[in-house]
Amino acid sequence: MTTPHPRAPRDQDSWARPVDRLTTTARTSGQDTVTGKRVAGPVQGFGQMWQKTFAIRVPGDDHSPESVIAHWKEGFPTFWPKGSTFYAPLAGISPGEVALLEVPPVPGSPIKMSTGVMVIYADRESFTFMTPEGHALAAWITFSAYRDGDDIVAQAQALERTSDPLIELSYLFGANRANDAFWERTLANLATSLGVTNPNVETTKVCVDKRRQWKYAGNVRHSAAVHMAVGTVTAPVRWVRRRRIAS
Repeated sequence: MTTPHPRAPRDQDSWARPVDRLTTTARTSGQDTVTGKRVAGPVQGFGQMWQKTFAIRVPGDDHSPESVIAHWKEGFPTFWPKGSTFYAPLAGISPGEVALLEVPPVPGSPIKMSTGVMVIYADRESFTFMTPEGHALAAWITFSAYRDGDDIVAQAQALERTSDPLIELSYLFGANRANDAFWERTLANLATSLGVTNPNVETTKVCVDKRRQWKYAGNVRHSAAVHMAVGTVTAPVRWVRRRRIAS
């Protein structure tokens, strides 16, 4: 048996190992746009930095923080609002794993944007995602549960910037609120699955940094939304070209 190093942190097995490029065992019906990308947190983002917390209370008599997190991990894709899909890796939500996502670039859009997240931390009471290059947000998102009096509080807390100027512009015209509504719906769905009949999601938002980081404006070259738009516009041309080659 290997003896832990005496100076090693107690939770070292809960952290993902550093990687240069992402790979995934997740399978999606769309395109894998994450493999080969680097992770990109709020330090590497373009827009204003926000800290957002979405919290819900569930009865503590029937649940513990550990059981809530286990339930959340196991059914994570099922709590998302309709129209968005989470493809878990084979090992589930575990440190170092990369999941794939299909989400609409704007609410109600029939077109899906393919992206993903890396699990950078996971233990019995919390887990944290980090976004890759090309994601609409450069973010760390932590999902946790803790006891508060007679209740268990389950929360999603994001520290985020928009990745590039185009996404920042969309945030100014409503995408910011749409993102909030996504997580509020997710927390409400989680609470309902845990037996809460009238879930009330508490939302707290703080603009941590009002500056925009213009040195990262070039992130737009990685944008999954831009690549999706270009692919959609040029699809008829590619179809005609294939027909000509086939004939």
